Amino acid sequence: MIDPSIAHSINRRRFLQGTGLGFGGMALNNLLGSPRPTPKAKAKSVIWLFMRGGVSHMESFDPKPALNDHAGKSIPDSPYASVLEPEKFENQRVVVVGDANGQQRNKLYPLQVGYKQYGQSGTAVSDWFPHIGQQVDDLAIIRSMWTTDNNHGAQVQFHSGRHMLDPHEPTIGAWINYGLGSLNDDLPQFINIGPRFFDKRDGHYLGPAYDAVNLKIDPKNPLNFAKPEGKISLEEQKATFDLTGRLNRLSAKMYPSDPALEARIKSYELAYRMQSAVPETINFDDESEATKKLYGLDQKETRPFGEQLLAARRFVERGVRFIQIMHGDGAAGAWDQHSQLKKNHAKLAGQVDLPTAGLLQDLKQRGLLEDTIVVFATEFGRTPGSQGTDGRDHHPYGFSVWMAGGGIKGGVVHGSTDEIGFHAVEHPHYVTDIHATLLHQLGLDGRSLEVPGHKRIEQDYGHIISEILA
Repeated sequence: MIDPSIAHSINRRRFLQGTGLGFGGMALNNLLGSPRPTPKAKAKSVIWLFMRGGVSHMESFDPKPALNDHAGKSIPDSPYASVLEPEKFENQRVVVVGDANGQQRNKLYPLQVGYKQYGQSGTAVSDWFPHIGQQVDDLAIIRSMWTTDNNHGAQVQFHSGRHMLDPHEPTIGAWINYGLGSLNDDLPQFINIGPRFFDKRDGHYLGPAYDAVNLKIDPKNPLNFAKPEGKISLEEQKATFDLTGRLNRLSAKMYPSDPALEARIKSYELAYRMQSAVPETINFDDESEATKKLYGLDQKETRPFGEQLLAARRFVERGVRFIQIMHGDGAAGAWDQHSQLKKNHAKLAGQVDLPTAGLLQDLKQRGLLEDTIVVFATEFGRTPGSQGTDGRDHHPYGFSVWMAGGGIKGGVVHGSTDEIGFHAVEHPHYVTDIHATLLHQLGLDGRSLEVPGHKRIEQDYGHIISEILA
């Protein structure tokens, strides 16, 4: 058994490279006893694209023509009344905050967009996502996701596995940051770009050192409070950091178990190194015009998201482990279409479709898709019935997520919802199954990522979706 104090004194990069694991994974496999076999890593990094508000699965990656055939009928009066039987909810273990029976008052709402089959796999994708559709042979689409919160706290649940009203758990990005070693000590290993509401923390009981670092795609000011307020030379600034570091380490000897102090020390050191590394990464001057066009930087509607995705590729190239990009502003998220779904979903899809397809193509042509996993997710789907005259309500019982790269099979559709997209009926997957699959592909076993004194329930770990693995 290795003395943690000795391990702490070893150069961090050499130590992690020598073990082949992050400190969290090494410590938990070796220091705490009861080691578990470590899966072989197929991926190094994750680009996590999260559409805030609830993308309609039926108008994206799980088209349901039956909605057109029976539009205007209430669900109880349609051939699909059985989807409302109580055992359907019980079998999925769904516990929803809100009025689940309210779905019965909705009338089936027809698809608001067409769809077509793409690729050699012949996978059906909505006409709002034609560019992603053209990449479908690189995607594994999981059409059978479910969760247990029917409000936008489901964004927290998708990232942590726990209902927002439960005690807060670390997010998937925090666990990956905790379990894997740094590939580049000049950059953060967990980055968030885009709006966050509800719970804005990640590390929780792992400590603030494992929270995401929030960045903006602005080379002049990518990180709040990272630059000196006044004029100061590099030499003066380095002397200030050195003095602060020495004082912090004196405090660390007095308070060795203070996670906030440890996080502060790391943040000061990282902030100093990031001052040059981050602006250089998000400066696109050395990118070709063809690459910029691939991400949609030449178009007003696609440029903002395209810049974020191009930055994500550049961060992956430089060894960042987890880049989380949140799309859709507002507390609930812009994808929350209780009305005017056709107009607003079309607009939002137009912002993300081309850049996302460009990211996949760019990663693939550079050989980066082999060890980078791209995830396209949202907190829940939308109801097959209408809300008002032209919208859909929140729907946690069945929705879609897709993954690509890093040892994930391409051209695969796994799981299914019923004919109207109400329930996940074939191979249903709770949200942490995505987490378990990511960890496995990154060479981590979620059940080994434990912290003494903190109990995780079975559902927190998730189950690997082996059917989509190459």
